[in-house]
Amino acid sequence: MVASITDAYDGYYARKYNLVTPEGRFLDPLADKILVTSAFISFSVIGLVEYWMVALIIFRDLFVTGLRMTMEHKGFTLLTSKIAKAKTATQLTIIIFILVFLGFKGIPIHWISVILSYVKEFDLIYYLTLAVTIFTVYTGITYLYDNRTTIRQLFS
Repeated sequence: MVASITDAYDGYYARKYNLVTPEGRFLDPLADKILVTSAFISFSVIGLVEYWMVALIIFRDLFVTGLRMTMEHKGFTLLTSKIAKAKTATQLTIIIFILVFLGFKGIPIHWISVILSYVKEFDLIYYLTLAVTIFTVYTGITYLYDNRTTIRQLFS
């Protein structure tokens, strides 16, 4: 949670004080991907998130990163959109939700136990992660669509 908060402030201050660098434009999304990927892999290992969801999320992130690197190597720029920031925000939200769920597990306070039982009864972690997975895949498709002209030039 601390890593995601400091990452958001880092990006905010870099833009505010015009300290954005080519390295930062590459490394910031890469750091986001590492943060998200490591969390989802950990959650799948302990049985909270399905492996296939994690695989789709990782595939999309690796694909977009590979596309960005290939385009920059050839002198093109991958167009990004606000939807990419929304994707990261939704991923970090479900990660924080799962961390809070894990953190409150076993606390003998009645209202916390009731909330945790609802999370389990309605399988909220599964369905929220499914929604995040679908949204993540959708954003990968929008990258392809938004950059289709440049991608055609790149591979022709």
